[in-house]
Amino acid sequence: MRKSYPTDLTDAQWGLIEPFVRASTCGPQDVLHPRREVVNAILYILHTGAQWRYMPHDLPDWQLVYHYFDQWKKDGTWKKLNDTLRIKVRKKAGREAEPTASILDSQSVKTTEEAETKGYDAGKKVKGRKRHLLVDTLGLLLLVWMTTADVQDRDAAQAVLPMAAQQYPTLEKTWADGAYAGPQVESVARESGINVEVVKRSDIDKGFVVQPWRWIVERTLGWLNRERRLSKDYERKEESSEAFIHLGMIRLMLRRLA
Repeated sequence: MRKSYPTDLTDAQWGLIEPFVRASTCGPQDVLHPRREVVNAILYILHTGAQWRYMPHDLPDWQLVYHYFDQWKKDGTWKKLNDTLRIKVRKKAGREAEPTASILDSQSVKTTEEAETKGYDAGKKVKGRKRHLLVDTLGLLLLVWMTTADVQDRDAAQAVLPMAAQQYPTLEKTWADGAYAGPQVESVARESGINVEVVKRSDIDKGFVVQPWRWIVERTLGWLNRERRLSKDYERKEESSEAFIHLGMIRLMLRRLA
């Protein structure tokens, strides 16, 4: 027994996650530490932003926890869990299980010196990576794609839109900002069967003005930034960055569902 952390799963939340982590075959079942404690430790790292080696002593050994985090990243457990919880949240909100509309945007974030890939975003003056997020109209994550920060949004759209069309056949429309305007995006949008509508800021607007539809993905980025591990890209590999973004959304949806 130990004192609980604010990030610990409740019984109801664990009930939603347990089938997914039990289905994974990476390692023995509850030999030294229950799977629930392993997930609690991963959520602790996500929310506090602590380094793996600074895992509190009353949680499982950091090497064991990282092993499970890495394996569940590689076998797609985190993405499967995100997709399943998103459907549950959508149904709870009275929406169809699969989306027909989405919003696309990116966020440039700084990396540490250990990052294997990084670039320079001249517009934002950020050296690091770029998170390309596609969310539904509730702001729930549909797709995340990591690149170096020097990749232009219109170039990233040529990869994101075909992936979105393949994973979400019901998707018909996506809203985006002016960075996604141009013939390249229009061409890939036609091939993907997704109508891309660019929502531009009005020339007469002064100061901060909420833009139709675009504010939804901006709010999602704000949600993710509440997790200290996501306030900056601390990961060596881009795949780990994607996994923590999925975890950030998983934690948010768990609180909504249970």
